[in-house]
Amino acid sequence: MSLSPVEGVALAEVESTGDGSAPAKRFVGRSPGQLAWARLKRDRTALVSGAMLVFFVLVALAVPLIQAVYGVGPKEQFQGRLDGFGMPLGYAGGITGEHWFGLEPGLGRDIFIRMVHGLRTSLFIAFAAAVITAAIGVALGTLAGYLGGWVDAVINWITDLTLAMPFLIIALALTPTIALRFYGQREAVPAYFQISVLIGIFALFGWTSTARLVRGQVIALREREFVDAARASGAGLGHMLFRQLLPNVWAPILVSFSLAVPQYITSEAALSFIGVGLTDATPSFGRMIYRSLDYLQTDPAYVFFPGITIFALVLAFNLFGDALRDALDPKSSR
Repeated sequence: MSLSPVEGVALAEVESTGDGSAPAKRFVGRSPGQLAWARLKRDRTALVSGAMLVFFVLVALAVPLIQAVYGVGPKEQFQGRLDGFGMPLGYAGGITGEHWFGLEPGLGRDIFIRMVHGLRTSLFIAFAAAVITAAIGVALGTLAGYLGGWVDAVINWITDLTLAMPFLIIALALTPTIALRFYGQREAVPAYFQISVLIGIFALFGWTSTARLVRGQVIALREREFVDAARASGAGLGHMLFRQLLPNVWAPILVSFSLAVPQYITSEAALSFIGVGLTDATPSFGRMIYRSLDYLQTDPAYVFFPGITIFALVLAFNLFGDALRDALDPKSSR
């Protein structure tokens, strides 16, 4: 009977008996997932970047609790703590025990609480877009790779067409057009609608890389012995896709997902920066960095805190994605 790659086991290292005597040489079976987890735990880069990601995710999930303890909302303005030119009173942009990262020049809003809300918004958009694009890419890539023929040709044609579209130009044109379609020029666009539009635009363009990756993996697997054995036993299309093929391509899908999240974080910040993503009413790293450009010399702390936060967030995702790719690679020496 032929076994699929995920049903096989790898031979582990020699284990000691633990009683002080000579080690008894025996082999312990480990699955590919266990081997990947063991490699990941030995990687210091993975541990540090993973700890940073856990911290950021916990902060994003605890936003209501943080706001209740902090006692300041993202829309509250402290005009009384600004001077006649609209600049925060005190040192480093008005940093005090009540305002940990200072205040925004002009409006007097608390920078720390807006960064916390902006972190939650960015992570929600990035994770939602990554999940949707991964689902679309996996479904289309698996069908194209396994069925082949005209199905593969049609999906490849759609993929090439999507890749040929300029993302930035279409996003610049599509985002305000959709908003005007449902809301007038003088109506305020709700935050949930802006977030939904961004997720939809990311999903429209982001599935292609995953689809091509999965298609290539499935094409390499569909002629393997375990697939022929399942096909000969009368397995249906659903069983072939979800029980035989997809379990063997989860590693590249996971790596692709981990590397897609920081791309969506920076894309959301870039679109908000140029004014077609989130508006100023919704806390966003892109909008905060855009507003801080006028105060680079007079209040550098305003651009430093959101800038260093998004830099650390994206760097942690990229480092963890690279470490995850090395851990899931059976040929890796790490």
